[in-house]
Amino acid sequence: MSGPLPGRVASVEELEELLSRPNDPVCRALAGLTGDLLLLGVGGKMGLSLARMARRAWQRVGHPGRVIGVSRFGAGGDAAFHRHGIETIRCDLLDPHQRQNLPQTANVVVMLGRKFGSTGDEPLTWAMNALLAAELCRQFPNSRLVAFSTGNVYGLVPITSGGAREEDAPQPVGEYAQSCLGRERFYQYCCQSLGIPAALIRLNYACDLRYGVLVDLALRVWNREPIDLAMGYFNTIWQGDANAQTLCAFEHLTTPPWLVNVTGDTILSVREVCLGLAQRWGIPVEFAGSESETALLSNNSRARALWGSPQVSTEQLLDWVADWIEHNRPLLGKPTHFESRAGQF
Repeated sequence: MSGPLPGRVASVEELEELLSRPNDPVCRALAGLTGDLLLLGVGGKMGLSLARMARRAWQRVGHPGRVIGVSRFGAGGDAAFHRHGIETIRCDLLDPHQRQNLPQTANVVVMLGRKFGSTGDEPLTWAMNALLAAELCRQFPNSRLVAFSTGNVYGLVPITSGGAREEDAPQPVGEYAQSCLGRERFYQYCCQSLGIPAALIRLNYACDLRYGVLVDLALRVWNREPIDLAMGYFNTIWQGDANAQTLCAFEHLTTPPWLVNVTGDTILSVREVCLGLAQRWGIPVEFAGSESETALLSNNSRARALWGSPQVSTEQLLDWVADWIEHNRPLLGKPTHFESRAGQF
């Protein structure tokens, strides 16, 4: 991340600037691309900041490519994208008639997916997470592809394991995670058969100051709610670092797709994180239950060997989250439900 990090983040505008600030590796990775960049499913939580980071990186290196975001663009609309020079296309990606009008671009990032609401409407979850992967590969057979997956495909692993690695066999828990493994299998099959160079980003909890595991825990501590320790450990990464590593993956595309875990360096303890937040605020914290011997954890050794540690440390992120919550700044109201051990969302 270019420039010094602030001690606190005082506004949404400052937050969005930090989340979308490209570092040198991002600029190098994107400078090496030819053609335009299409981001599918850009209307989600990470979409604007990732699209804006790509746009800023290309502006910095003088790249002529267009950054184009595709989404249904619901209540939030697409005005924020236009303000930052990002073109938009309104499209329901499940509708093949709408999809056929999308431009053929040299580079594609697939951000779409369905997690919350999966329980009770499993067919839609499988269509969005798995079926659409195959259809998009067939629609963009000549593109370079980076697609989001999730660390949920690994299932629960022992705390002592150091987290699941890319070469570990997936053991997904629940239909959401199973559908995400189905998505990966479709990408692997289609990219291999069509010769598409690709990367799959197994993201394990990005944290913006308006949402994320740290925000979920901070709100419970701030509101004096008991903290359930059953899912006693987790990983997280600053969303700006997750954006950067996702774009840097364009330098590592392979056929079949390259896999990489995108998460923080350390396994964090729910108990220790909540005690640290309570200490920052000078308030008590109450716990319920005890830690299990397993959790949903990923090991980021592969990413760290390539790109180093995330530029925003856990302590810095905790300071920012604590200050954000204390000053009642805006939240997205989208809890992660990271504590679900049954994989139901």
